[in-house]
Amino acid sequence: MLKTIFNFLVLFAVFSLICFAVFLFYSKNNDLLFFTDPHHLVNTKNKTSLNIEKTTAVPEFHQNRTAMPAASGRPLEPCPDIPPNLQEVLYVEFRTNRTLEDVRQQVGPLLQQGGRYKPANCVAKQKRSPGLFRKHRPSLTTRLGESDPRYGVAIIIPFRNRYDHLSHWLHYLHPILIRQQLDYSVYVINQEGDGVFNRAKLMNIGHTEALKEYDYECFVFSDIDLVPLNDRNLYRCSDKPRHLSVAVDKFNFLLPYNNIFGGVTALSREQFLKVNGFSNTFWGWGGEDDDLYQRIVFRGMSISRPDSVIGRYKMIKHGRDLHNDRNPNNVQKLNETPQTIDRDGLNSLSYTVRKIRKDLLYTFITVDVQTTAGYGRVGGGSGMYSCVSAVVSSVHLYRVSSEQMS
Repeated sequence: MLKTIFNFLVLFAVFSLICFAVFLFYSKNNDLLFFTDPHHLVNTKNKTSLNIEKTTAVPEFHQNRTAMPAASGRPLEPCPDIPPNLQEVLYVEFRTNRTLEDVRQQVGPLLQQGGRYKPANCVAKQKRSPGLFRKHRPSLTTRLGESDPRYGVAIIIPFRNRYDHLSHWLHYLHPILIRQQLDYSVYVINQEGDGVFNRAKLMNIGHTEALKEYDYECFVFSDIDLVPLNDRNLYRCSDKPRHLSVAVDKFNFLLPYNNIFGGVTALSREQFLKVNGFSNTFWGWGGEDDDLYQRIVFRGMSISRPDSVIGRYKMIKHGRDLHNDRNPNNVQKLNETPQTIDRDGLNSLSYTVRKIRKDLLYTFITVDVQTTAGYGRVGGGSGMYSCVSAVVSSVHLYRVSSEQMS
């Protein structure tokens, strides 16, 4: 009897060892997937956290999201040139009363503090590839550079007292940028006080402050009142400075003039440094975008654009901002770009950071742009009245450019 029991126990032990060996073999080959539920994965290296199960409602753009891969140590593949979940033509409306809390509930589970996002299942591409969408849009003539997956995109928004617009912008842009599989952050650069507004200087500040946090290679500068109507208009950089807001509803979806370079633009870090950024001396409304275009041309570059179907935008209607009136000196300054480009820009930037607030939807940086000390002109002219002929010849260009920012 004892011998029978002993034989049974030996057989049971051998069987158990065989089962355990088989279990370990298959667990190793599948990277212990039972320990890496994608909805609870925490990446301690980048301090990211995602727990979709805690959300009460799943927004539409969650539905096609690919699960995060197991923590196998294998490097991620680059994201595809054409993101798979794009919706193309979008319905955009601004009648709905949206709050920032509404937007946090909608997209917050996918974001990190500071309006930060990166794809979980692939490495983001920050440059467009040659012939992207060409097979779908034969009229697209722009040939663009090779993909560069190394760095992220900083979205820079010059801002003051436009909180309703900010809610609309975040409501639409975060889902769009997520579907585009970008590694990005949103920076809202808020001008302190009620002095004369300086849009260009705020964008220089945004570029400088963003680089203190992350090694961004691409910078998208966007007005707060412009929302794209087609998510195939990728917020990536290319081998040329890129004008994204080509066809705005305010202008009947037509390009106001060939050299326009305002609204929403994308420049690589190399391109932005090459032109010394924006001028810091365009106080008030208009002219800074045309000056940037002239800087690009003066440095031997040209711009690229999407076609008028992909590059459509809807503008939020609003009145004129206080302390952002037309500055007649800006007209003459457009004639001085070759003389001022090397000494007016990133290398002459002066400001004071008052406060940095990390919200789930954005990084909000309040700055003193030193309006009193900085208001005026850079260049050799003696002012508007000493250059009447230059003003008359430039006024039409200035008015069209200014309308684009209203």
